[in-house]
Amino acid sequence: MSSSPQTNQPNVIKTPYIRVALRLALDRAFEYRCLDNIEIAVGSVVTVKVRGKPMRGVVIETNVKPSIAVALIKEIEAVMPELVAADQRALCSFVHRYYRAPIGMAYALALPPEPVKARKTAESAPQVLDTSIPAAQILLNFEQKIAADAIIDGLGRHQVFALHGITGSGKTEVYVTAIREVIARGGQALVLVPEINLTPQWALRLAAQLPAAQMVSLHSGLADGERFRSWTQASRGEAQIIFGTRMAIFAPLPKLSLIVVDEEHDASFKQQETPRYHARDLAVMRARARTVPVVLGSATPSLETFSNIQKSRYRLLTLSQRARADAKPPRVYLVPARDAKRSEGIAGALLTALDDRMGKGEQALVFLNRRGFSPLLHCGLCGWQSHCVDCDARMVFHSFDQKLRCHHCGILSKVPSECPSCGNLDIVPTGGGTQRVEAFLRRRYPHKKVARADADSTRGKHDWNAIYTEMASGEIDILVGTQMIAKGHDFPRLTLVGVLGADDSLYSADFRAPERLFAQLMQVAGRAGRAALAGEVLIQTEIPDHPVYAAVRAHDFAAFAQRELAERNEAGLPPAAHLALIRAESPDSNAAHHALKLMHRAMEAFARVDKITLYPPVPSALARRATKFRWQMLITAAERTHLHAALEVGFNREISAEVSVGVDVDAFDFG
Repeated sequence: MSSSPQTNQPNVIKTPYIRVALRLALDRAFEYRCLDNIEIAVGSVVTVKVRGKPMRGVVIETNVKPSIAVALIKEIEAVMPELVAADQRALCSFVHRYYRAPIGMAYALALPPEPVKARKTAESAPQVLDTSIPAAQILLNFEQKIAADAIIDGLGRHQVFALHGITGSGKTEVYVTAIREVIARGGQALVLVPEINLTPQWALRLAAQLPAAQMVSLHSGLADGERFRSWTQASRGEAQIIFGTRMAIFAPLPKLSLIVVDEEHDASFKQQETPRYHARDLAVMRARARTVPVVLGSATPSLETFSNIQKSRYRLLTLSQRARADAKPPRVYLVPARDAKRSEGIAGALLTALDDRMGKGEQALVFLNRRGFSPLLHCGLCGWQSHCVDCDARMVFHSFDQKLRCHHCGILSKVPSECPSCGNLDIVPTGGGTQRVEAFLRRRYPHKKVARADADSTRGKHDWNAIYTEMASGEIDILVGTQMIAKGHDFPRLTLVGVLGADDSLYSADFRAPERLFAQLMQVAGRAGRAALAGEVLIQTEIPDHPVYAAVRAHDFAAFAQRELAERNEAGLPPAAHLALIRAESPDSNAAHHALKLMHRAMEAFARVDKITLYPPVPSALARRATKFRWQMLITAAERTHLHAALEVGFNREISAEVSVGVDVDAFDFG
């Protein structure tokens, strides 16, 4: 069933000169001379000196004819025992070409973690998560069994399955059933999740249902030693299950037989910094190259996936009912965001519902995708506001350390004791964040435990695990949090979800904003009523007639997707077209603008011929960040080849040294 194990030792030839991709922001590889009598293959990991310091790189070419004087070519320092396999190199090469990432930074994605401190731990046995019980029996319902059987039947050949299951429908049980068969046949399964805080939960589920499986995790939250051990065990084929965030798509997997991308719609799979890539799309590409199936699972499939389903490129598998027979989707209500009984941003209807749940001893979740205590400090006399000195952004007041923080550049400052402009002593916080809501609910329910889960409260390695454990055990009565609490979590006693600030997303200039809001609301709503207790969701809004809210109330993904897809098709936006966003940054706004105008001019003639839509340069939504001015320019095209040809023309223009220009192909972030 499993694809043929990859050969990690391609034909080795002796050669004096090689070309090495180094983790540098330069779009070129570097020539080095091999050590005498050392055999090096394409994919070898070598250490070289760069400005006197050691740096690892990947050999991408051997038997190279020197392009510079031989006397200038330095000798490599050492050859590491690790090897970047062929399919890993193919992914890196694709990231370099398609996403226009510097070649060395693209290949660095597949480098093993630094081994210096980790070699001893790497020799230990593969991780087997401990579990005091036998494997939990998985009883699949009719729809789950159809889905699992289809995936198992597809093992050994390439096929893309889109598993569309409503929240609580038991997608995990389908994954695990297929993974169990993969292990039985001697293969490896790769499971990708969008965020680090979902990996402990996955570990617990897999341990309960596959207690004898040898599994490892790969994500940026691991220490170097842990990550190196996971990487090594994956590369040897010892780890049967590899689960992690987007970086895990580059893991070495000689026995790869199945890839699962859970919550495939999630924007976290798109890397926002160089080297930019989308892990979901790379998963489909890697599965095709290895002739194995890939499962894209979601309660709210991305419109890209939905479009591929309609075009019969992906096979749809549907889970339309919750896995537990006594669990029904929650009822969704829209309540006025502003009413007479509103307090600290929470509407009277939601407060009444919270009172009811606390009286019954049930749990509630309050969702607000804005961390901090208040997004703004304000002087009522002169109008002064707490703006960042280095960005066109507000400084957010955080109560836990009484500091003002910029969430864009990270700068910190003390809270002023008086207005810096007029000296008024009465400067007040305006608007609410998770800290403010948490503080209010603690005052309102002094005998209940109120906790908060956001980027501030989960800075420590084990902070989220502690919150999750307390919530699952019923110790927490009300959990306030941002998007990290919206997906994948299963709390049987949680019966009420309140959503604050949902309307904010609908005022965004990002064309994907409605899709993101719909997915976010469906995900967070799905946390309620997952067991016998019925669930309710109250969404505060001032625009209850918006189509997004109508679709959420009806739990109707198909209606939302069809409407949104029609609008995208009419506007010539993804998935009906392909796009790239070019950004320019400089301490001089005019210089950044001028650089994009030159690129725009270079591409204009090309655009008329090949049906390229070229938008003029405009200031970014955040026009100044970390002291630099930011401009951007959008390009769309019906054909990928035309888009990339236009980019080639644009980037052939000479750019001023004081301007940094980058491109984001298939961009998700337009800020």
